[in-house]
Amino acid sequence: MLDCRGMNDALNSKKEITKFVKELVIAIDMVAVGKPIIKYLCEHDPKSGYSLVQLIQTSNITAHFMDQDYTAYFDVFSCKEFDPTVAETIVKKYFNPSNIKSNFITRQA
Repeated sequence: MLDCRGMNDALNSKKEITKFVKELVIAIDMVAVGKPIIKYLCEHDPKSGYSLVQLIQTSNITAHFMDQDYTAYFDVFSCKEFDPTVAETIVKKYFNPSNIKSNFITRQA
């Protein structure tokens, strides 16, 4: 999970968000299931912005980008192991946040 602030203008671009998630899926060695769903939500609200859902064979990748305060929240949920630092590197490449708070959880059922 990454909580980011101080993002660049790419958070307002459906095209850039699409490129980002496609590269992220490959970089963390996942398999996408279908195309990403990217919708602009909460118009005229302080939390407005694009939301992203990409199903992967082992679960999903989600994100919400808030365009009014240039923050974003990313979650990669997977039963398959991956390197969270790779995911963070891809976020930095596309969105260049000035601050990132990361939290990695290993789940056990």
